[in-house]
Amino acid sequence: MPLLAGIVGFRGYSGAELLRVLGHHPQVTPILLEHRQDSEDRPQPIGPAAVKRVPCTPEAVKAEGINVVFLATPADVSMELAPVMLDTGAKVIDLSGAFRLSDTEVYSRWYKEKHTAPDLLKKAVYGLPEFCRERIRGAELIANPGCYPTAANLAIQPLIAAGVVDRSAGVVCDAKSGVSGAGRKPSLKTSFCEVSSNFSAYSILDHRHVPEVLMVSGMEEPEFSFSAHLIPIDRGILETIYFRAKNVSSAEELLAVYSKHYENEPFVRLYRPGALPDVHTVDRTNFCDIGLKFDAATGRAVVVSCIDNLVKGAAGQAIQNMNLMFGFEETAGLL
Repeated sequence: MPLLAGIVGFRGYSGAELLRVLGHHPQVTPILLEHRQDSEDRPQPIGPAAVKRVPCTPEAVKAEGINVVFLATPADVSMELAPVMLDTGAKVIDLSGAFRLSDTEVYSRWYKEKHTAPDLLKKAVYGLPEFCRERIRGAELIANPGCYPTAANLAIQPLIAAGVVDRSAGVVCDAKSGVSGAGRKPSLKTSFCEVSSNFSAYSILDHRHVPEVLMVSGMEEPEFSFSAHLIPIDRGILETIYFRAKNVSSAEELLAVYSKHYENEPFVRLYRPGALPDVHTVDRTNFCDIGLKFDAATGRAVVVSCIDNLVKGAAGQAIQNMNLMFGFEETAGLL
């Protein structure tokens, strides 16, 4: 019998990407959970292969025998639905920021709102497989990482852990994202005339993804500077990370840190020193591509980390987590 996966928020960009990727999964059948009846659907071609839809209610989830529910919803909706879905016996993978931070005060500071399901924070497992794989396997509730922190932590954490970053000099992450990262809900900032031929910074010094980077990397807030930018492409993230290196004398030594850490990781790809990835190299894939350059004379190092924000930054990583939770091959449906 196939695993039955319910998707709430299937009309949004991350939810639609979940449906697209799950369509290639050999062991999963998706079911659309209708949460907002008044939402407008995209036109669909005529044919017999329509995906089943049921109401987003505990009764329907139980009746269908749904095994896992993906919440591709805003944080407030996830906080409302997660406990209800867990009570049906289904596992939950939440793509919002609702359960990524374990402290309600930290959550309120960065998200500017009160957490309404604090009891679930201790139950939630942060779902960055490259660092949290064993906890993910036994989890009932996964907090899927944010897109910016995924690219940042995969690039920064191994270097911090290896002691090759001069933390006293700080780490700067200059991040750029395509417009789909803002979600499908219309806004002036993401309208065509505002985005086209434009390039803008936002959430300077108070971006809600910062505490995720600190939590995973082990850095303190004064050590880390993060800037987010909106660029006129539909999808993709490129982060340029600047730091002073120590205890190394060549780019090859920095690359060796990554090579050792990611030797058996299926979704992290490394580039030779001086060769750098771009967003086209990761388009519609679950890969994170990492390249670097190092100036031994000054100790300056630059790392470039690229992901597709809708795949490794959202839906693909959620499916990677699902594969771990249910004992499938981690790469199933993703390669």
